[in-house]
Amino acid sequence: MSSTWQQISSTVVAEFSDVKDVGEITTITVRLLMAAILGGILGFEREHRGKAAGVRTHMLVAIGSALFVLIPLQAGISDAEMSRVMQGIITGIGFLGAGAILKGHDEKDLKGLTTAAGIWVTSAIGVAAGLGRESLAILCTFLALVVLIAIPKVVDVLEAKHAAKEKQ
Repeated sequence: MSSTWQQISSTVVAEFSDVKDVGEITTITVRLLMAAILGGILGFEREHRGKAAGVRTHMLVAIGSALFVLIPLQAGISDAEMSRVMQGIITGIGFLGAGAILKGHDEKDLKGLTTAAGIWVTSAIGVAAGLGRESLAILCTFLALVVLIAIPKVVDVLEAKHAAKEKQ
């Protein structure tokens, strides 16, 4: 009976042998947490504006994208193979984003484009974090926040000025 338990325990240990040391565990944890936090920041902004894809959606997209590149990195795949992994992520996220886009009766009545683009960018941020490009991921998150928060205010000011000129 003890040989059965010994075999079970050695099998369980072997199943978790993909993480070799504390350094690798730390790397994986930091990358996944970074993806989750940055995705959550973008998701919070969208949720704050009452959009359907909020904190949880953006966090899951970022974590999933990071994981999709972390797994092959751990397996030691080549750059060409990683390129195919990223192509798959981009395509898959494109389908997810397409589901967020609603078309009304009028051609100009499209809703969800910014949400779809936000999900796409969040995925790219997750990929960057998963590849260990945390600085790039942080910079991209900052730029995305500028686009989501500051640009609408600039557009409102410019439209108000244009409307005031047309009244004259």
